[in-house]
Amino acid sequence: MDNQNIQMDNQNIQTMQRIRILVVGCGNMGVSHAKAYHGMADFEICGLVSRGASKVALNEELGATYPLFDTYEQALHETKPDAVCIATYPDTHEDFAIKAFEAGCHVFIEKPLATTVAGAQRVIAAAEKAAKKLVVGYILRFHPSWKQFVEIGRTLGTPLVMRMNLNQQSHGHMWRVHQHLMESLSPIVDCGVHYIDVMCQLTDAKPLQVSAIGARLTDAIPADNYNYGHLQIRFEDGSVGWYEAAWGPMVSETAFFVKDIIGPKGAVSIVAAGATQSGKSDTVAAHTQTESLRVHDARLNEQYQFIEKDRWINLADEPDHQTLCDREQQFFLQAIRENINLTKANLDAVNSLRIALACDESVKTGKVVRLG
Repeated sequence: MDNQNIQMDNQNIQTMQRIRILVVGCGNMGVSHAKAYHGMADFEICGLVSRGASKVALNEELGATYPLFDTYEQALHETKPDAVCIATYPDTHEDFAIKAFEAGCHVFIEKPLATTVAGAQRVIAAAEKAAKKLVVGYILRFHPSWKQFVEIGRTLGTPLVMRMNLNQQSHGHMWRVHQHLMESLSPIVDCGVHYIDVMCQLTDAKPLQVSAIGARLTDAIPADNYNYGHLQIRFEDGSVGWYEAAWGPMVSETAFFVKDIIGPKGAVSIVAAGATQSGKSDTVAAHTQTESLRVHDARLNEQYQFIEKDRWINLADEPDHQTLCDREQQFFLQAIRENINLTKANLDAVNSLRIALACDESVKTGKVVRLG
């Protein structure tokens, strides 16, 4: 075997070595992502990081003895990982991601990418400079039913009306999580980026302007934030979309799950009977669950009656929340191994954040915000 072949074999062996990953944040999403890595032969968790005892509980839940760290910087220095999973509160995302790239790591990061557009752009620039992969956790992009929902929605003509919400009657642990989140961002930013991203997939048109309203329904959150918000977006092709989000123990569970697209040719709706049962609004699974799609054809006959009955698509591939997180990490692995170009996906993440932050500005100023 000549030297060139030996070198190629060594490169292949190195390429297929397990990816040592540091998990930062051991709460809700951090737990799910750690479970995914723990079950994948291609990843090796080299450390768990959190400020409190959640990392200990996670180690116990995994039946593992992964190294535990109180500070991110110490963990990054001592473990020297190949990749970092950032599942902390949004106000740390920019700093943690840039430090990971500077240390030569790939990054999986929960949405939103940062708390400002400029911050998100700095993260992407750091990824490009380091020539490392950046995958943002837009979990609905990995859900086959949501992908089909978007595909059908794109066949309904122009303009589109897009109606979505995610209201959570949170209490106990989830209310504490939401209170912490609202120290950084409002619900219509933190959750809204998901559904704004869906709207932007449905219409390729440029967003022109946003307007939004909000209300602070409790003194248990920062004085400059609000736990109920409703946004509206107007697109260049005439399409419009609204999204509503609320967090807290006072939130109504009536109609908390609306996922609906209307166009000149008809409509498609996500119908999740199980997810919309009373007492489910504060569960993470309820917000990714679909169960079935209802497709409506608007065509009428000469008697102005519908030509076609509504068509129901019962979805065989209905992954639960953990399976979706597993699929996200499979994609992260694929992006690293196959050197997938993630430029468009990351620009989409910045775009949805830009729109969501403009909506937040509209709430706080009471004005329509025009997008450049």
